[in-house]
Amino acid sequence: MLVSLLAAALTAAAPLPVELTLQDHRFTPAEIAVPAGVPVSLHLINRDGALEEFDSEDLGVEQDVTPQGDARFTLPPLKPGTYRFMGELHSDTARGRIVVKAPEPH
Repeated sequence: MLVSLLAAALTAAAPLPVELTLQDHRFTPAEIAVPAGVPVSLHLINRDGALEEFDSEDLGVEQDVTPQGDARFTLPPLKPGTYRFMGELHSDTARGRIVVKAPEPH
């Protein structure tokens, strides 16, 4: 049993690192493409002088990021589709999406 648990842990996909910058109340890049079934390690860098909250109902995430600060969090493996996010405190300009792509058939 222990051997099968260790094998499963070793074969699990490592999180895909993604950097997202917030500047002038806008996310860059505004669209992030990732493969389906892989966890995503999101590093959010806030270059603005204001607090912001990364918010996504689609992803079930709310994460504060301090002025001139950063935040890191990991998203679980996602199914193909489009997942929208925004900066809750500046939702008129701070918007983006994660596009999860299915693997291409061989």
